[in-house]
Amino acid sequence: MTRCFIGLGSNLGNGPATLARALAMLTELPQTRLLDRSGLYGSPPMAGMAQPDYTNAVAALETTLSPLALLDALQEIEQALGRERHERWGSRTLDLDLLLYGDAVMQSERLTLPHYGMAERAFVLIPLFELAPQLVLPDGRQLTTLLAQCPAQPLYRLDS
Repeated sequence: MTRCFIGLGSNLGNGPATLARALAMLTELPQTRLLDRSGLYGSPPMAGMAQPDYTNAVAALETTLSPLALLDALQEIEQALGRERHERWGSRTLDLDLLLYGDAVMQSERLTLPHYGMAERAFVLIPLFELAPQLVLPDGRQLTTLLAQCPAQPLYRLDS
């Protein structure tokens, strides 16, 4: 089994309810076990886009699915919960990003591991830190170092 981290985000509809449904669906994936999930965080859209605030979280999984098979399963969950892809970084009912897949480093048309933007996103790093404070990325960078270097961004806790 490979340990993976999934970023969850929603800014259309009821974000906390959508993330709860997505987490429940993650528990039903074949050859996969949900280990833990972070708390819920609110954040404004990136780059000041005119959109509603996001609800974000990170989930830890163990799986024997390949990275691309896991990506396919995540996209199926997005579709089942109403995701439509109209514009890059547009509003969405659900976004599931494969952040890390064990120590895998990969770059293809469909998938980049580790996730290409995670080091600059507090809404990923802070929930990830909740789950794995001692995490070291495949390139040797420590999560604590990424957090210290992350640009300041508004982020607020939605649950306790």
